[in-house]
This record gives sequence, structure tokens and C-alpha cells, in this order.
Amino acid sequence: MPVNRNALIRFRTIDNCLRNRYRKWTLEDLIEACSEALYEYEGIDKGVSRRTVQMDLQLMRSDKLGYNAPIVVVDKKYYSYEDPDYSITNIPLTDQDLGKLTEVVEILRQFKGFTHFNELNGMVQKLEDRIYTAKTKQAPIIDLEKNEHLKGLEHLDVLYQAILKKQALTLTYQSFRARDASDFTFHPYFLKEFRNRWFLVGVKKRSQPVLTLALDRIIAVEEAQVAYVENTTIDVSAYFRDVIGVTVNPTEEPQTVELYFNADNAPYVLTKPLHHSQKLLERTGNGIIVQLQVQLNFELEREIMGFGDCVKVLKPERLKRRIQDKMKNAAELYEKELNLIELESCKRKVLRSGSAILDNLYTHKEVGQMLSIIKRTTQAHPDRFKGTEDLFSIRNLLQEIPKLKTVLFNQNLCRLVKEGFGENYFLTKAIFFDKPPQSNWYVTWHQDIPINVQGKIETEGFRGWTNKAGLISVIPPLEYLQKSVTVRVHLDDTDEKNGALRVIPKTHFKVLNSEEIAHIRETEEPKCCKVLRGGVHLMKPLTLHASSKTENDQHRRVIHLEFNCLELPEKMEWLEREDVL
Repeated sequence: MPVNRNALIRFRTIDNCLRNRYRKWTLEDLIEACSEALYEYEGIDKGVSRRTVQMDLQLMRSDKLGYNAPIVVVDKKYYSYEDPDYSITNIPLTDQDLGKLTEVVEILRQFKGFTHFNELNGMVQKLEDRIYTAKTKQAPIIDLEKNEHLKGLEHLDVLYQAILKKQALTLTYQSFRARDASDFTFHPYFLKEFRNRWFLVGVKKRSQPVLTLALDRIIAVEEAQVAYVENTTIDVSAYFRDVIGVTVNPTEEPQTVELYFNADNAPYVLTKPLHHSQKLLERTGNGIIVQLQVQLNFELEREIMGFGDCVKVLKPERLKRRIQDKMKNAAELYEKELNLIELESCKRKVLRSGSAILDNLYTHKEVGQMLSIIKRTTQAHPDRFKGTEDLFSIRNLLQEIPKLKTVLFNQNLCRLVKEGFGENYFLTKAIFFDKPPQSNWYVTWHQDIPINVQGKIETEGFRGWTNKAGLISVIPPLEYLQKSVTVRVHLDDTDEKNGALRVIPKTHFKVLNSEEIAHIRETEEPKCCKVLRGGVHLMKPLTLHASSKTENDQHRRVIHLEFNCLELPEKMEWLEREDVL
């Protein structure tokens, strides 16, 4: 039975409505939906009659079209599918359908080999496989690359239609770096697919830069009631010509990139070029050298990094150094990994001696990120952080600079706290200390006894006071100090010359008075705690320790963290408490 285009639009519309289980559909609702669909797709504005929709429902229920749709009427009023998983798009292909599709494949085959129809090759193979599978009831013999869980594909047709109709849009968009989504007007020009991700290219306003938006970051799309800004700046056919991927700098000229590939990977690069500009420059005894004319962008770097140790950048020098740095950072991720055997040994040292050192918890990149975040924040808010040129300390560090938390609590530190201390431990203090070069700043021998709190000062078992900075400090009962653990994250190499801590082991079992401290200093040999950049010094707060003056031109920058697992009495709270696990 032949079915015209308008009937197909009505069938698909009714199907979409009945699949929506979150709404009840009356006959009038279906009539209205079909009328709107015909107006949108065919420009027909006279609507659909009641009898036409009733006949459509009857046809969909029957086997004349092969639908046999399980349409039921609920409460004598609302139409729905009895099977919630049913859709007319899921029905199997009939022999007649298969015959027609076979004819289509034969027609498309005739275009294979023509330059303008190269993209049909994959489509023809996929269609052939679909017909073969339907005819033989066997498993598919071809599988094209796809990402069924990719977000944003639901917007693809709406965006495509907007480009065709030259319609401005209001997009709700949230980039990966943005905390919240934002709404803005966008004038779409064309769509681009790269590695199974879709991108929308256009502008926000006239004379503004061209933007490339990822469809998987688009939350909502609506028509904007503003005049469309015509594309007068982008040559669509040439916009992505000089790049690998979708990151384009319209003002940048392509650069000459030379890459060496070893012999094992050479055939893959030659048979599947990285870019249409690729040229073979030289065959060496153990590989090949190829040349590209491309802009330097993120996707190019990722493509090169994908070959690992099988590729080397020869030119330009800037790209060569950048890839080299990335390779070093990648290697460090494996080198700077918390070793459980080493952690167990460290735990025993802390319990026995009160102090231990764990190197390799942070990569050089992570240390650089932490220092950069602190510097940018203090320079951006000089009133809040006075004396940033000779900064002594920043208290309430994670409250003052919350961006630090993500980098500071990397996988290694979280694992250290969880498996080294226990899952019930939380952060109670975070301070940044900066001991500048040639500093005369030193700390005499002492134990870390006071803790900073909020709320009541006087509580049973606690003795407290308010210091000059307005902080409430209290001396807690011994059990709090024995449960507490200090982690000092070192952002510089630390030794005797730049004021490394000196500790006296086995002094962490009780609170010492001044006479006991003086006696221990005279009879016990202190140990200097040398820590490499990116390492940590673990210490029990009661461990007797001190630091000397700086004697060289090196910084000693440290993030001082304290952890505990005990709650404070009622009406008293830890000043800088953070749950980090």
C-alpha cells in the first residue's frame, strides 16, 4: 500500500507522541501535534482533520503497513502504547523493503570511484551489511566506528535546520572550564565532525571572533528573535584546511612540521596520512621523515603523543620542546606513584619515631600548578594578601584559595590519608609557609600543641585563648594530639641550607615541659629532614622540632596540613575543617 510523504510525517509524529510516557495524549492533542509537524516540515497550514488522525491510528494498528502498533485507549480518553518499548521505527524490514534497499545499494555503487562521492563508500558498505543481516538473520560482518553514548546528538537536526534557514539561536552552553551554564545568542554557520564528536561553528555577534562549540556541551537550543548575522568572513570549504582537528586560529599561518617515525610505524603513517598536506621527505635506515603544513594546536599534539616513543618532532623547536615536556610529565605520572610497601614502612616510622619522609607524591607539573595558583591569587588580591613579595604565611589556605584543593588532593595524597591514616580522617588545618632566600626566619625547638577552633574557648579538658590575629587557640587533651598527623607538602627541594626542619625522634608520646625539652636537646642528636620537591614530610605534632635560618638563595615553600579523626566537644569546631575523602 503506497504511503505519501504527509502520511509518513503524521505516523512518525503520532509515534513520537505515544512513546512519550510522561504525558497523556488525547485525540485533540495528536491532531494538534500532527498539524504542527506538517506546518514545520511541509509548510501546510490548514491543519489535519479529526477523521484523518483516526484513520492513521487505525492503519498503524493494522498489518497493512506492517506496524501492528499496540495502541490502546486508557480511561476511554488517552491514547498510549501498551508496550512502552514499542516504536514503528523498530519494526523489521519486509521483503519488499529489502528489495528496494538492494536497488538503492546498486545505484549508489555506480558513484563509487567518483571524487565527489568518496564519502559514500562507508555508507554503501553499512547499508549492504544491514540488508545482509536482515536477510540471513546472522550477526553483522561490518562495524563502523560510532559512539552511541555521545551527548548532544539530539541537537544535531535542530542546528542543521537553523543553518539551512539562517536562523539565530539562543544556546544554553557550559564549557568544561565553566562552573555554570550560560545563555547567549549564536549565529550558526556550519557543523563539523571530528573523531565521533560534533562541533558547531559560528559567531555570537557581528565582528566578533568565530567560535567552535562542542555539541556535547550544549544543554538547550531555542530560536532567537533577532536578525541573523550572515557569514561574510569564513570560507567554509577552507576553514579547517590547515589544521588537524577543530581548533583553528584564523590569524595564524600554517607552520612546517617535520616528524620522524620509526620503521614499525612508518607503514601506518604512509597509508593513513596525518593530514592532507603530508609529504614524505626521507626514508632512513630505521624509519621515515614526513612533513606537514599545519597550525600548531591541541589536536596535533594529541596525535603526536598517540604514537608514544615511536615518533620524534624534528621541527619546529617550539613544538619539539612542548612534546618533550608532555612526555616528561607523562613519565612522571608513573614515577610519582605512592608505593604501598613504602607507605607501610613510613607508617611504622611515624608511629615509632614520630617522623618520616615520602618522596614522589607530586609531579613537577603539579607543584608548578600549586605555586602558580597561589601566585596568581595573591597578586590579584593584594589587599587580602598583604606583603606578597615577602609572604610569611596564608592561613585557612583552602578557604582563601579553593582552587588549590583539586591539585593538592591528588590521587597519591588521598590514598596516603585513606590507607595511611584511615577513612575517618579529615583535614583540620591548611597553611602555606614561604621562607624566602636569605631569610632570618627561624623557629625554636617546640611541639605543635595548640589547635585553632571556632566557638567556645573554655570547655572541659581544653584550655584556650584568643591570639593577636583573632584566632581562637586551645590546648586539647592528649588523645587529640596523639591522633593528629601532620603532612608537610614541599614545593621546593629542602635541606639544611634553606631551613629544613630538624626533629628529635621519639619525642611524640607526651607533652614535654621546658626542662624536659632542654634536657633532650642536650642529650639527643637531632635529625635534619631533607625533602625533595614534590615530596612530603609526615610528622606527629608532638615530635620536638625546629628550623634554622636560610643560608642560600633558595626558597622553602611548604603547604602545612594537619589531619585528625576526632570530633570536638559540642559548641566547638575545627577552624579549617575539610572533608577530603
